[in-house]
Amino acid sequence: MYKTVKNLDEFNQILKDNLGVLMYFSNETCNVCKVLKPQIIKMLEEKYPEIPFYYVDMSETPEISAQTQVFTIPTIIVYFDGKETIKKSRHIGLAELAESIRRPYEMIF
Repeated sequence: MYKTVKNLDEFNQILKDNLGVLMYFSNETCNVCKVLKPQIIKMLEEKYPEIPFYYVDMSETPEISAQTQVFTIPTIIVYFDGKETIKKSRHIGLAELAESIRRPYEMIF
């Protein structure tokens, strides 16, 4: 499934501990986010199983949002080797997201 990031220290540790990671920025009141989240989780499980999915609730962890400069939801940031590689906000196409992950994923994994 997925894990929720609870604070900035945990966020930074996740980036250190994983070669690739997808951070999903949202909050519990976003209905579009609730529909999109399971679709992204499924896409990762099917195409990119080495990339874990982490949920960042912006209303509970504003310090993470500030550090990553995320001010709109939903926002997805994919990190490879601790570096922000892909950042998508609002209107996120699954096919486009999957394709943008493909090349760096194949190079690292």
